[in-house]
Amino acid sequence: CTGFISCPDYLSGFGNEFSSEDPRCPGALPKGQNSPQVCPYGLYAEQLSGSAFTCPRPTNKRSWFYRILPSVRHKPYTTVDNGNLTETWDEMHPDPNQVERDGECVCLCGLHTICGAGDTKTRNGISIHMFTCNTSMIDRCFNNSDGDFLIVPQQGKILVTTEFGKMMVEPKEICVIQQGMRFSVDVFGDTRGYVLEVYGAHFELPDLGPIGANGLANPRDFLTPVAWYEDREVANGYTVINKYQGKLFSSQQDFSPFNVVAWHGNYTPYKYHLSNFMVMNCVAFDHADPSIFTVLTAKSTRPGVAIADFVIFPPRWGVADHTFRPPYYHRNCMSEFMGLIEGHYEAKEEGFQPGGGSLHSMMTPHGPDGACFEKNSTAPLKPERVAEGTMAFMFESSFSMAVTKWGLETCQKLDKSYYKCWEPLRKHFDPNWRPKRITT
Repeated sequence: CTGFISCPDYLSGFGNEFSSEDPRCPGALPKGQNSPQVCPYGLYAEQLSGSAFTCPRPTNKRSWFYRILPSVRHKPYTTVDNGNLTETWDEMHPDPNQVERDGECVCLCGLHTICGAGDTKTRNGISIHMFTCNTSMIDRCFNNSDGDFLIVPQQGKILVTTEFGKMMVEPKEICVIQQGMRFSVDVFGDTRGYVLEVYGAHFELPDLGPIGANGLANPRDFLTPVAWYEDREVANGYTVINKYQGKLFSSQQDFSPFNVVAWHGNYTPYKYHLSNFMVMNCVAFDHADPSIFTVLTAKSTRPGVAIADFVIFPPRWGVADHTFRPPYYHRNCMSEFMGLIEGHYEAKEEGFQPGGGSLHSMMTPHGPDGACFEKNSTAPLKPERVAEGTMAFMFESSFSMAVTKWGLETCQKLDKSYYKCWEPLRKHFDPNWRPKRITT
């Protein structure tokens, strides 16, 4: 589809064995084999591996491209300025305090690392970035050799062109660009959002356990682009930016990398609309743990422990009896980064802005602010809509994340008074309290 914006097509499913060919070249996929002596239409066969060759079948990830020119035809890589993208976690002294930054941030275009931990060289870790841009990538693309990007647009839609095809991604949608996949982004005005990067693992759907076969993020709602190619020579050079071991490099070539006429495999980019999430929640009493809202998880080698979980807090019904319904006060062995796409977060309705973020580090106390506690301790417990018009989310990680110098200082948007939202909490203890007698 040459007029892609008006007629998007996708393949439905999560982790499926897909195949797709551009309708302009029917029969471009080889029959019965991956690498024939001569490919249809004179194409080159190229495999993209997202796992070791010998991984068990359930975790073995790879796709085959049939492209006009192979990606190996490029000039040598040279280093480029990293800007505010970093993997240096000791820039600042460790700080266990609750951290919140305002939504508005005036800064140069690109990726800006807020926090993270781990190491790309050992393939074990996580980074959280903000992205801001107002200009499309013209004759430029990005390739992440270090890990997977989970992209959460907050303001402005983005058109993501990949070697697999194109995806239009709007606020309240997410997309995942897995390790090694080249992509370019077109924007339609001032655009910003969040990026969760994981090294050494791919995102997958969480296990459902006693929930059963259906619920949370259903596989059918994940969408993968269909094949689309351009056979375009670039006289002034096409730039491929490669993130490798936390540093940026660029190489030049004289053709568009989006020259894949057909492809097949189970290692693909994909997108998902958060409104499709089938919410599970308490219908009797008490507050369920936020893990019940997990959309995607990147597992560690320890059972039940994630490198990163992507969790959302969507509109839903609150019906619990005899219960303080907002999130409980908490100290956690995990790190929690909160973001807000739109609306007002239920546990802190004032001050936490769309486009902002907060980090509650390991074992640092957090929970509802004073106003939220007082309001919900006396509110009538009738069925009510919670988070209507709101979409908040959390990146939760088993890593103890460090905040970068950009996140703490350079951006100049750190809310140093964040702790004051809990100062109105007052003592309610009454040693003479007795349970009410129930008379018949």
